[in-house]
Amino acid sequence: MQTSAVPDLAHTHARPAHWLATAAAMACVVALAGLVRSEPATATAAPATHARQAPADAPAPDAATATYPLTCAGVPTAVPRTASGDLDGDGRPETVAAAHCQAGSGTPPQGLYVLTGAAGGARVVATLVAPGDALSVADLAVRDGVVTATLLGYSSPDVPRCCPDERRTVEWRWSGGTFLRTTATDS
Repeated sequence: MQTSAVPDLAHTHARPAHWLATAAAMACVVALAGLVRSEPATATAAPATHARQAPADAPAPDAATATYPLTCAGVPTAVPRTASGDLDGDGRPETVAAAHCQAGSGTPPQGLYVLTGAAGGARVVATLVAPGDALSVADLAVRDGVVTATLLGYSSPDVPRCCPDERRTVEWRWSGGTFLRTTATDS
Protein backbone atom coordinates (compact mmCIF):
# COMPACT_ATOMS: atom_id res chain seq x y z
CA MET A 1 0.00 0.00 0.00
CA GLN A 2 1.27 3.42 -0.92
CA THR A 3 1.21 6.17 1.66
CA SER A 4 -0.10 9.65 0.90
CA ALA A 5 2.31 12.51 0.63
CA VAL A 6 -0.45 14.87 1.86
CA PRO A 7 -0.80 15.26 5.63
CA ASP A 8 -4.00 14.00 7.21
CA LEU A 9 -6.87 16.45 6.88
CA ALA A 10 -9.20 17.19 9.79
CA HIS A 11 -12.34 16.23 7.88
CA THR A 12 -11.07 12.74 7.25
CA HIS A 13 -11.26 11.95 10.98
CA ALA A 14 -14.80 12.82 12.06
CA ARG A 15 -15.30 13.05 15.79
CA PRO A 16 -18.62 12.88 17.67
CA ALA A 17 -18.65 16.71 18.00
CA HIS A 18 -18.63 17.04 14.19
CA TRP A 19 -21.58 14.65 13.88
CA LEU A 20 -23.54 16.54 16.54
CA ALA A 21 -22.90 19.90 14.86
CA THR A 22 -24.02 18.52 11.47
CA ALA A 23 -27.16 16.98 13.00
CA ALA A 24 -28.05 20.27 14.75
CA ALA A 25 -27.59 22.26 11.52
CA MET A 26 -29.80 19.82 9.59
CA ALA A 27 -32.47 20.02 12.30
CA CYS A 28 -32.47 23.84 11.97
CA VAL A 29 -32.86 23.65 8.18
CA VAL A 30 -35.76 21.18 8.45
CA ALA A 31 -37.46 23.30 11.14
CA LEU A 32 -37.14 26.49 9.04
CA ALA A 33 -38.45 24.69 5.96
CA GLY A 34 -41.50 23.64 7.95
CA LEU A 35 -42.20 27.25 8.92
CA VAL A 36 -42.14 28.50 5.34
CA ARG A 37 -45.53 27.76 3.79
CA SER A 38 -46.32 27.81 0.12
CA GLU A 39 -49.66 27.49 -1.60
CA PRO A 40 -50.36 24.08 -3.04
CA ALA A 41 -49.71 23.77 -6.74
CA THR A 42 -52.81 23.32 -8.84
CA ALA A 43 -53.28 22.90 -12.54
CA THR A 44 -56.32 23.51 -14.65
CA ALA A 45 -56.76 22.79 -18.29
CA ALA A 46 -57.13 25.91 -20.37
CA PRO A 47 -60.07 25.86 -22.74
CA ALA A 48 -59.14 25.39 -26.37
CA THR A 49 -59.56 28.74 -28.13
CA HIS A 50 -58.73 30.11 -31.52
CA ALA A 51 -55.37 31.91 -31.47
CA ARG A 52 -56.88 35.23 -32.57
CA GLN A 53 -59.79 35.13 -30.12
CA ALA A 54 -59.69 37.14 -26.89
CA PRO A 55 -61.97 37.32 -23.90
CA ALA A 56 -65.09 39.32 -24.68
CA ASP A 57 -64.53 41.46 -21.62
CA ALA A 58 -60.87 42.28 -22.31
CA PRO A 59 -60.29 45.86 -21.17
CA ALA A 60 -58.87 48.47 -23.49
CA PRO A 61 -55.33 49.60 -22.64
CA ASP A 62 -55.22 52.52 -20.19
CA ALA A 63 -53.63 55.51 -21.91
CA ALA A 64 -52.49 56.90 -18.55
CA THR A 65 -50.10 53.94 -18.08
CA ALA A 66 -48.25 54.34 -21.38
CA THR A 67 -44.86 55.95 -21.89
CA TYR A 68 -45.08 58.13 -24.99
CA PRO A 69 -42.14 58.93 -27.29
CA LEU A 70 -42.27 62.64 -26.42
CA THR A 71 -39.44 64.91 -25.31
CA CYS A 72 -41.12 67.08 -22.70
CA ALA A 73 -38.06 68.58 -20.95
CA GLY A 74 -39.38 67.90 -17.46
CA VAL A 75 -43.01 68.93 -17.94
CA PRO A 76 -45.74 66.32 -17.64
CA THR A 77 -47.47 64.61 -20.54
CA ALA A 78 -51.14 65.30 -21.20
CA VAL A 79 -53.55 62.89 -22.90
CA PRO A 80 -56.62 64.97 -23.84
CA ARG A 81 -58.32 62.42 -26.13
CA THR A 82 -58.60 58.66 -26.35
CA ALA A 83 -60.75 56.19 -28.24
CA SER A 84 -60.78 52.39 -28.07
CA GLY A 85 -61.77 49.51 -30.28
CA ASP A 86 -60.42 46.41 -32.01
CA LEU A 87 -58.26 47.79 -34.81
CA ASP A 88 -56.52 44.66 -36.07
CA GLY A 89 -59.30 42.07 -35.80
CA ASP A 90 -57.69 39.98 -33.05
CA GLY A 91 -60.61 40.37 -30.66
CA ARG A 92 -58.66 42.57 -28.24
CA PRO A 93 -59.33 46.30 -28.06
CA GLU A 94 -56.56 48.80 -28.72
CA THR A 95 -56.54 52.39 -27.51
CA VAL A 96 -55.71 55.38 -29.70
CA ALA A 97 -54.40 58.31 -27.67
CA ALA A 98 -53.59 61.91 -28.55
CA ALA A 99 -50.74 63.01 -26.29
CA HIS A 100 -48.61 66.13 -25.92
CA CYS A 101 -46.33 67.91 -23.49
CA GLN A 102 -48.26 70.23 -21.20
CA ALA A 103 -47.58 73.80 -22.24
CA GLY A 104 -48.40 77.03 -20.47
CA SER A 105 -49.89 78.60 -23.56
CA GLY A 106 -50.50 78.04 -27.25
CA THR A 107 -51.48 74.78 -28.85
CA PRO A 108 -48.66 72.25 -28.39
CA PRO A 109 -48.29 69.72 -31.20
CA GLN A 110 -49.73 66.31 -30.46
CA GLY A 111 -48.76 62.79 -31.31
CA LEU A 112 -51.44 60.23 -32.09
CA TYR A 113 -50.49 56.77 -30.85
CA VAL A 114 -51.92 53.25 -30.95
CA LEU A 115 -51.59 51.37 -27.65
CA THR A 116 -51.88 47.69 -26.81
CA GLY A 117 -52.05 46.09 -23.41
CA ALA A 118 -48.77 45.03 -21.86
CA ALA A 119 -47.57 43.79 -18.50
CA GLY A 120 -47.63 46.74 -16.16
CA GLY A 121 -49.58 49.07 -18.45
CA ALA A 122 -50.02 50.05 -22.05
CA ARG A 123 -47.39 50.03 -24.79
CA VAL A 124 -47.13 52.27 -27.86
CA VAL A 125 -47.09 50.08 -30.98
CA ALA A 126 -47.71 52.64 -33.73
CA THR A 127 -47.49 56.38 -34.31
CA LEU A 128 -50.26 57.72 -36.54
CA VAL A 129 -49.29 61.39 -36.21
CA ALA A 130 -45.84 62.45 -35.02
CA PRO A 131 -45.48 65.58 -32.86
CA GLY A 132 -43.03 66.89 -35.46
CA ASP A 133 -45.95 67.21 -37.89
CA ALA A 134 -47.12 70.23 -35.78
CA LEU A 135 -50.74 69.05 -35.70
CA SER A 136 -53.37 68.86 -32.99
CA VAL A 137 -56.22 66.37 -32.72
CA ALA A 138 -59.67 67.96 -32.37
CA ASP A 139 -61.91 64.88 -32.66
CA LEU A 140 -61.03 61.21 -32.27
CA ALA A 141 -63.15 58.08 -32.76
CA VAL A 142 -62.76 54.36 -33.39
CA ARG A 143 -65.61 52.61 -35.19
CA ASP A 144 -65.60 49.23 -36.95
CA GLY A 145 -61.80 49.02 -36.80
CA VAL A 146 -61.30 52.47 -38.36
CA VAL A 147 -59.63 55.37 -36.55
CA THR A 148 -61.08 58.76 -37.51
CA ALA A 149 -59.49 62.03 -36.39
CA THR A 150 -59.87 65.70 -37.17
CA LEU A 151 -56.41 67.23 -37.44
CA LEU A 152 -55.74 70.92 -36.94
CA GLY A 153 -52.67 72.60 -38.37
CA TYR A 154 -51.15 75.81 -39.66
CA SER A 155 -50.91 77.09 -43.21
CA SER A 156 -47.66 79.00 -42.54
CA PRO A 157 -45.20 79.84 -39.76
CA ASP A 158 -46.84 83.29 -39.56
CA VAL A 159 -50.07 81.86 -38.10
CA PRO A 160 -50.08 82.24 -34.27
CA ARG A 161 -49.61 78.89 -32.50
CA CYS A 162 -52.80 79.46 -30.53
CA CYS A 163 -55.06 79.44 -33.55
CA PRO A 164 -54.74 76.60 -36.11
CA ASP A 165 -56.17 77.67 -39.47
CA GLU A 166 -56.24 74.30 -41.28
CA ARG A 167 -58.63 71.44 -40.60
CA ARG A 168 -58.85 67.99 -42.20
CA THR A 169 -60.49 64.72 -41.24
CA VAL A 170 -58.48 61.56 -41.88
CA GLU A 171 -58.90 57.84 -41.30
CA TRP A 172 -56.53 54.96 -40.60
CA ARG A 173 -57.26 51.31 -41.34
CA TRP A 174 -55.15 48.31 -40.39
CA SER A 175 -54.12 46.57 -43.61
CA GLY A 176 -51.20 44.32 -44.45
CA GLY A 177 -49.54 44.76 -41.06
CA THR A 178 -49.63 48.56 -41.04
CA PHE A 179 -52.01 51.48 -40.64
CA LEU A 180 -52.98 53.09 -43.94
CA ARG A 181 -54.01 56.76 -43.83
CA THR A 182 -56.73 58.11 -46.12
CA THR A 183 -58.88 61.22 -46.25
CA ALA A 184 -62.18 60.54 -44.52
CA THR A 185 -65.24 60.17 -46.70
CA ASP A 186 -68.64 61.52 -45.82
CA SER A 187 -71.08 58.74 -45.03
